[in-house]
Amino acid sequence: MSGVMPADQPEILAPAGNWECVLAAVANGADAVYFGLEKFNARMRADNFRLSDLAELVPFLHARGVRAYVALNVLIFPRELPEALEYVAALDAAGVDGVIVQDMGLAALMAQQRRAGRWQLELHISTQMTVCSPEAVRLVDELFDPEQIVLARELSLREIEACARATGKRIEVFCHGALCVAYSGQCLTSESLGCRSANRGECAQACRLPYRLEVDGRVRDFGERRYLFSPQDLCALSLVPEMLAAGVHSFKIEGRLKTPEYVAAVTRAYRRALDAALRGEPLHKAAAVADVYAMQMAFSRGFSTGWLEGTHHPRLTHGRFGKKRGAFAGRISRCGSGWVELESAPAVPVAPGDGFVLDAGQDRNDEQGGRVWKTEGRRLFFHGKGSRIDWAQVRPGQLLWKTADPALEKSLRASWRGVSRAPQAGLELLVEGKLGEPLALVCGELRVLSRVLLQRAEKRALSPEVLEAQLGRLGGTGFSLSRCICRVEPGLMLPLSELNRMRRELVALLPPPAAQAAPLRPAGFSLPQPAAFEPAAPAVAPELAVLCREEAQAFASAAAGVPRLYLDFTDLKTLPRVAAEIRRSFPGVQLWPATLRIMKPHEAGYFKYITAAEPDGVLVRNLGAAEWWRDKGLPLVGDFSLNAANAQSVHVWRAYGLRAVTASYDLNAAQLEDLLACGCGPWLELTLHQHMPLFHSEHCVFCTFLSRGRNFMDCGRPCEQHRVRVVDRAHARHFLRSDEGCRNTLFNARAQTAARCAQAALLAGVPRFRLELLEESAEQTQRLLELYRALLAGRLAPAALVRSLGVLDRPGVTEIEA
Repeated sequence: MSGVMPADQPEILAPAGNWECVLAAVANGADAVYFGLEKFNARMRADNFRLSDLAELVPFLHARGVRAYVALNVLIFPRELPEALEYVAALDAAGVDGVIVQDMGLAALMAQQRRAGRWQLELHISTQMTVCSPEAVRLVDELFDPEQIVLARELSLREIEACARATGKRIEVFCHGALCVAYSGQCLTSESLGCRSANRGECAQACRLPYRLEVDGRVRDFGERRYLFSPQDLCALSLVPEMLAAGVHSFKIEGRLKTPEYVAAVTRAYRRALDAALRGEPLHKAAAVADVYAMQMAFSRGFSTGWLEGTHHPRLTHGRFGKKRGAFAGRISRCGSGWVELESAPAVPVAPGDGFVLDAGQDRNDEQGGRVWKTEGRRLFFHGKGSRIDWAQVRPGQLLWKTADPALEKSLRASWRGVSRAPQAGLELLVEGKLGEPLALVCGELRVLSRVLLQRAEKRALSPEVLEAQLGRLGGTGFSLSRCICRVEPGLMLPLSELNRMRRELVALLPPPAAQAAPLRPAGFSLPQPAAFEPAAPAVAPELAVLCREEAQAFASAAAGVPRLYLDFTDLKTLPRVAAEIRRSFPGVQLWPATLRIMKPHEAGYFKYITAAEPDGVLVRNLGAAEWWRDKGLPLVGDFSLNAANAQSVHVWRAYGLRAVTASYDLNAAQLEDLLACGCGPWLELTLHQHMPLFHSEHCVFCTFLSRGRNFMDCGRPCEQHRVRVVDRAHARHFLRSDEGCRNTLFNARAQTAARCAQAALLAGVPRFRLELLEESAEQTQRLLELYRALLAGRLAPAALVRSLGVLDRPGVTEIEA
């Protein structure tokens, strides 16, 4: 790895979905590049690389001082752990610098190998692990000892600084690109609605679709604001100095699905910004304006600083579009057949051939656009037949966005045109000869002589430049010319055809370059073994707990004899009162409040309401909460959001002190069966009934679309005043809820059941089962309890329960309805 940038230097980390993106990143100043392979990465729609590419790719990057990071940032299912570990071993053998990991089980096994000195590559904690508090930072630091931690994208500069102060490890933060509306690693929308798992690299981008809001039973018309969950893209170019001061080491650019032109434009912009910040100089204004324009044209849904400057919901997600916009050119004041005139001079450069889209506020799939033919001041003329614009629909007041700049695209492509994929550490050649003797071409111990003797040159002599140009033609050989030493007497010549023959002969004599793929199972490799679990005994008396979100549900469940209640109230301040009232009426019932799904810096204060309720235990939903409650003397159960998808991740939480962990909702029936076969049943809790939580988002739809405020300080709390559902294109009416931290969760309109997995779970020793309520009444709660108790007792078949309730028959989110 000689020549690679020192790991302690701040880095620009660029994305690469293919080789051309790698070239664009390197040419424009990336310090590190991250990419995925054909498996186990969160962007399976990217071109991606193969293991066999690493033998060329890693040396290419290292020879140019660039670090190579591989994204293995998905959940690993039970049967996949051995193959995933073999992948990591192959990456280590290939010289990869770091691996970005989401799955806690894989991270634990990697940490084991690294501590034993068997693997040298770095462990980087993925943003999909949802690290967003100092407590969470300390937890992953203790468990895995990573070199780099990627924080959640929802943090402000102040919150990033608090996280950075909690560790001596390098902190990585996204500085540019698409923002997910949901916390990464906590989005189940693509799976639940489309059977494509975001935690498995198959996000269907449901957040970019148009939706409608039903408020208190009536659908509201918000005009063109249909894209309720589609944030503008992140652009933190102006905040690079502040990010650096907050403790950010790695400035990460999103975009493994983007074009090489995008990679070039964005990498170049942040290279300039970081270099200026490191020098203590302000960013040159004209350069910054040009860079922002280039980034807009490469790809933009509109730019904002995301959460870095604090919470401003309407600025983040205004709802007007969900796909590429480009750069705003102006508002139309007059128009006619084939032309538009803007109210003022175009806000961006305009040249013939540039592409534009006309924004009439309609569905973005119905927009019109075309290329400019010529300009006259504020008037733009479009190609007639080529534009296919229906000019009868063009009106004054509509907006014009520039979406294509061929000249800019050409200049961006030129930035990496001179970067060759050929290995940089190539051949050093010596060329020597005298008049009347053969020319000698020497490489190490190899020596090739010309068949023609050197003669006096009449026109073109063998200068060092001629020799270097001719002998450097090594494309496709796996070699490159690093140095050519000329010791030929001046004024001599040799036919170029003879030089070419000598070059080919030398290449044929050389041993082939080391371009073999790293073996999938390197020599001497032994697979680390996950921790063993004790043999499971069938659960004789399984416990059925109920998660309640309404007071009436809690009292109805307690009255029905439920031994344990999870209390997941929107208003945490009501917990102490409700807990006291339940205990007075139903002595002996155990009350386990649930933490918030997300814990950010300075939010441990919410736990005072849980403490005041004198809980019997706590349902832990995030890494920070697990760390905070660990030594408080209460039993803890981990929720599905901890993403325990394999036996090793279950063991991580068991060793950390949790009594049980809820099986990941990413597991379908077959994968859940595989998990149970690993013997971890006694340490699991299985959710039997629920409305699947789709999005869990820092973005508040209530504030953005039902108030005039920016955040909880001035929104007027519409979430406390209205019942809201989100209506999708299939007319399903999904439930929208806000929690105490003003974070929104969208729940699937239709409940689902894991009833058909219940008996197998009982046989595997699973002792804990759960029903999750949403808006069920007390009567509906009692009916659910009766049916599921009959199911667990063997008196009711799963199919009969499904028919009786009309629910989806699937335990997780990746199965089509039976």
